[in-house]
Amino acid sequence: MNPICIIDDVPSITSTVEGILKDEGYEVLSFPDAESFWQRLDTMEPSLVLLDIWLPGIDGMQLLKRLHARFPELPIIMMSGHAGVDAAVAAIKAGAYDFMEKPLHLEVLLDKVASALKHWPAKSSETLPSDTRLEIATADLSIPPGVVEVVDSPEPQRTLKGNMVLNGTGLLSGRNTGVILSPLGTNEGIVFQTLDGQTIRGHITSLEDYSQSVSSKTFSANSTTLDNGRRRVRTIEHLMAVLSMYGVTNVLVKVDEEIPNIDGSAQDFCKLIEEAGIEEQSASTKVAVIRQKIGVGSETMHEKHLYAEPFNGFEISMRVDYPLPIGEQVLAFNPANGSFAKDIAPARSFNTFENIEMAQKLGKVGGGYLNSHIIMYDGKVINTELRYPDEFVRHKILDLIGDLYLLGFPIRGRITANMTSHGYNQALVQRLYQAVQNSASR
Repeated sequence: MNPICIIDDVPSITSTVEGILKDEGYEVLSFPDAESFWQRLDTMEPSLVLLDIWLPGIDGMQLLKRLHARFPELPIIMMSGHAGVDAAVAAIKAGAYDFMEKPLHLEVLLDKVASALKHWPAKSSETLPSDTRLEIATADLSIPPGVVEVVDSPEPQRTLKGNMVLNGTGLLSGRNTGVILSPLGTNEGIVFQTLDGQTIRGHITSLEDYSQSVSSKTFSANSTTLDNGRRRVRTIEHLMAVLSMYGVTNVLVKVDEEIPNIDGSAQDFCKLIEEAGIEEQSASTKVAVIRQKIGVGSETMHEKHLYAEPFNGFEISMRVDYPLPIGEQVLAFNPANGSFAKDIAPARSFNTFENIEMAQKLGKVGGGYLNSHIIMYDGKVINTELRYPDEFVRHKILDLIGDLYLLGFPIRGRITANMTSHGYNQALVQRLYQAVQNSASR
């Protein structure tokens, strides 16, 4: 059974209630405030919530409304020692299953918990159309040699013909920001440079908390962030996707911590590259060839998974299945048969109004979200018209292309993805990188 969660800022109450429930065989988690609890919802769904009305920061009634919007079937028992009948009625009207006065009585507590779990059984965790979550991906790096091999390609290395500038708003910071793209010589790769001169390679080994993510298998699904231990660069995925699809192998990207997000798509980066022009260089590129199937996750329709397999070319097949207005969407994209600039790059980021609102209150994202996302509420898109009927799955493909380019090479293979975000993308790239290392050491 999923855990029972207690949210109360009085340690003696949480420890007492937690001990009583654990003695009865329940799994229990305790939180001192709404913020820490909401962050944990990225990786779990409770079976029942015991929620105090009076909390620091976001109070219990505010959290109740947001929880009810996110998990309509979740039973929530409100608790308070300083509230009367009016508060109890308001809590029930707002979606609470029941109300308890403090001090709590053991028998009453256990009866209400049993009743809530019996009459409101927790459903299996529903994947929300959210880019603010964490993903826990199976990322076992024990890979035999020969799974992925780097070989010479007839394609030349490429850089830009000149400098280009693009200004916009940071998705996470909400601040005005910009980016300058400049040519680089052969074998330099994708290099990010902060305004104080710090350089960060556009490579999987520069992934934020790279060493920790290898051991914990927990990856950010929010966006892709690189760092060098002193500075970081955030939301690089859309720019990386454009560099990948235009075959740019060497470029300097000057930026103040966060790549501008513009409208949540990559179409402005496409225009930037086309205006700059591309220069072919004397050295040839290399390509990572998938020799054997390699992936992360459990390969069933109802589980997240992502894998690469041998294919003569490059192709991505993506499936998503979210609540309305998205539903099930499936799309295969092959740049040899379609146009990245027309079919994929214009697809925008998306999220629910509830997730964005809470993330902003917690300080996790800035105002950039509101103007650079397809925002959904109550089963409808509320702020824009879709550019494609299946714009959601197209954007997932855009993100995946960008994350895959962190391998440092173009990929020759077919990529199949089911319900995945940046976390699984990053996990797969780590496995591909380890496979490359293993093959090179033979």
